[in-house]
Amino acid sequence: MKEITLDMTIADLLNSHKEMKDILININPKFKKLNNPVLRRTLAKLATVKQAAIIGNMDSMELLNKLRVAVGQEPLNIEDDEIGIDGKQPKWAKKEPKTTINADDLLANDKNPLAQAYNILRNFEKDEILEIISSFRPEPLIADFIGKGYRTYTHEIAKDRYSTKIIA
Repeated sequence: MKEITLDMTIADLLNSHKEMKDILININPKFKKLNNPVLRRTLAKLATVKQAAIIGNMDSMELLNKLRVAVGQEPLNIEDDEIGIDGKQPKWAKKEPKTTINADDLLANDKNPLAQAYNILRNFEKDEILEIISSFRPEPLIADFIGKGYRTYTHEIAKDRYSTKIIA
């Protein structure tokens, strides 16, 4: 049985512990999205436990330790360096987006928001902005965009409603 860490992906977590999906959903109802097969096949491969905590609006160490205890592992006491949801908005993010997509609608129709976003961005000119609206902070998508050299800005626009802007 693999040791559960903040850097473990949700896919690894689900593959290592067969009961983990139900445990996650019991810990936080926001994780019901794991019932969506597209989400499990795509975003779960990218999202870490730490990122899932942000999506679930939880402290990452709290989630980590609840998961560890649920499978019989000792809880850890590590300093958490998590940044807040809202940072200072960059000037470019104040511009209106060229296109807006809704991640929840795409997932509800078994479509991949990350693939959809890349298809759109591929046709953008420099400095055009794509906005992704979702009911969760899309940490795995943000990490993927940053890893590919895009700049992103995410903030909560209403309770359980996030806007993520990506600039081409």
